Amino acid sequence: MRVRILRRWHRTALAGLLGAGLALAGLASAAPAAEPDPGRSASDASAALPGPLYVDPDSQVRRWTAANPGDWRQPVIADRIASQPQARWLSQYDPGTVQQEVADYMSAAGDALPVLSVYGIPDRDCGGASSGGAPDLPSYQNWIRLIAAGLGDHPVVIILETDALALEDCLDQAGRDARHAALRQAVTTLKSAGPQTHVYLDGGHSAWHSPGDQAARLAASGVTAADGVFTNVSNFRTTAQEIAYGKQILAALGDPDLNLVVDTSRNGNGSNGQWCDPSGRALGADPTLATGDDAVDALLWVKPPGEADGCAARAGQFVPDLAYALATN
Repeated sequence: MRVRILRRWHRTALAGLLGAGLALAGLASAAPAAEPDPGRSASDASAALPGPLYVDPDSQVRRWTAANPGDWRQPVIADRIASQPQARWLSQYDPGTVQQEVADYMSAAGDALPVLSVYGIPDRDCGGASSGGAPDLPSYQNWIRLIAAGLGDHPVVIILETDALALEDCLDQAGRDARHAALRQAVTTLKSAGPQTHVYLDGGHSAWHSPGDQAARLAASGVTAADGVFTNVSNFRTTAQEIAYGKQILAALGDPDLNLVVDTSRNGNGSNGQWCDPSGRALGADPTLATGDDAVDALLWVKPPGEADGCAARAGQFVPDLAYALATN
């Protein structure tokens, strides 16, 4: 991780070369696991992410536990979920307020490390339960510029556009090319906020696309100008499955500066093959920057446990029964 700053200057050029190289190599099959970076030890695995992680006092689960002290589910939800750091989602296209919202959130985090999930690209979720986003790509880029302006020089992790690459098959080729270009620009804009802005792009999850396929999508979207790849957001694959898969993506990309973030918020019992508020799931490992793995920057709760996928309730709505089930299964 210590070599990242020295290598930033060549990443934009490398992104284009890498994208072409991946296409020529036909990396549609799984690649071998990445070799550890010899410049880092296990104790340095999260050197780029200064902790501790920020616990948002105004999250939906925090508001629910404060408003329902007598609810029989409240003690468990408060102890197991509300106490943990989770991502703040920027999912509403709100150019008039987003810069101030981000600036206030950075200020509130103080010395802690906040996680922002930026989720507003046009044609989001291919018209599914989480559809929405900016009305067009120029509006999206303006929204991203406003987010970057609100970051200041505060340390932050940005999860950039969950499913934007793994779910892009609903677009025609021109639409995919435009999305890749938009993500390249978004990475550049967000990284311009300062060296403490850490950006990760969509790696899908281990039961979706092959590592080579996902790596090609990432390369076309400017991942080599970012800090790495996230996987398993809003899904349930086990941490071991996701780390193995993520390392194959990193090996296919071939850039030793790129690392992995895994969403462990709901993967304690793995996946039953369903994605929309399935029963029998459980909380995964607590969020941490101390992963003990050179390639893994963090285990995070990006999808806040208890917030619906769109089947039990409107996507993003906090449902106490979902939260309680995750905490007790």
